[in-house]
Amino acid sequence: MYDYLIAGSGLYGSIFAYEAGKRGKKCLVIDKRPHIGGNAYTEEQGGINVHKYGAHIFHTSSKEVWDYMNGFADFNHYVNSPVAVYHDELYNLPFNMNTFSRLWGIKTPAEAKAKINGQIAELNIGEPKNLEEQALKLVGRDIYEKLIKEYTEKQWGRPCAELPAFIIRRLPVRFTYDNNYFNDRYQGIPIGGYTRIIEKMLEKADVRTGTDYFELIKEQPGIAKKTLYTGLIDEFYGYSLGELEYRSVRFEEERLDTDNYQGNAVVNYTSKEVPYTRIIEFKHFEFGAQPATVIAKEYSSEWKKGDEPYYPVNNDKNNALFEKYKALAAGEENVIFGGRLADYKYYDMDKTAEAALAAARQEM
Repeated sequence: MYDYLIAGSGLYGSIFAYEAGKRGKKCLVIDKRPHIGGNAYTEEQGGINVHKYGAHIFHTSSKEVWDYMNGFADFNHYVNSPVAVYHDELYNLPFNMNTFSRLWGIKTPAEAKAKINGQIAELNIGEPKNLEEQALKLVGRDIYEKLIKEYTEKQWGRPCAELPAFIIRRLPVRFTYDNNYFNDRYQGIPIGGYTRIIEKMLEKADVRTGTDYFELIKEQPGIAKKTLYTGLIDEFYGYSLGELEYRSVRFEEERLDTDNYQGNAVVNYTSKEVPYTRIIEFKHFEFGAQPATVIAKEYSSEWKKGDEPYYPVNNDKNNALFEKYKALAAGEENVIFGGRLADYKYYDMDKTAEAALAAARQEM
């Protein structure tokens, strides 16, 4: 008998297990994948730590969370400064004075503001009815057409005019020559990869990979006093009320015999002529000098059962369905629900850590 069965060895489940272990609780952590770490899993390949499920850049404004994570690994000073390719043009992200100078040949914030505000005024959009109108009202036509429209349609698999406005309520627009994507005070990549962090968090727990939660519970229903479930909330209830929608991502990984493929960790491809959304070159996260490199192209796709769910589609229909599942979950006496899939909410890593710590404190 365990105190806690923790379904999912991602950051949420691993932090909960660590906190429980500190308090003398006995935990069994399971994961259906053949490894620990969830989507934060990194795999060492020729000295390069490859983020197997997409780029994970840790950033936060919380000193508490930053200090907590640094208790498990040293973080480097990596700053996320992605670039975007549109046909044969290259732009800095987020939208800043470097972007505007490349677009319009201007130099000052006043010129950039005049250009953007002039385009917005010409469009005369009232209350935005969809993502397209929302984006146009925020940044004007030039930025929307080159850097938002086709990229967003690849990412979500539908026209911008059919997507809800709330997806893009805010767009980072800066009138400084600053390519730092995040505004958070603390930012970096753990030296040696995220898997080492998860291993340290799970040192006091029993761990079983390649283990399906539903099969285990069927065979050993009394294996633990309580369960922390971080999987799909609708799957927990056998999709009895219907399926929640997600977007999935397919990764096409390549090892190349060059020391530097694209000169940056993250390069977005905003044109629909390029089928993938971006290319990640992992060595740049840790300033690697290896003679070879590893890249991954990311292809967005519609999710179906059996695929990995990445991004919840938080439109009105799905949010209403989630609230029904949430009401069922509230009635569970011995099951705690938490994390991106159970909460049907996209979390940055620092928010995942905050939520897991809060759940552990509330529980114990």
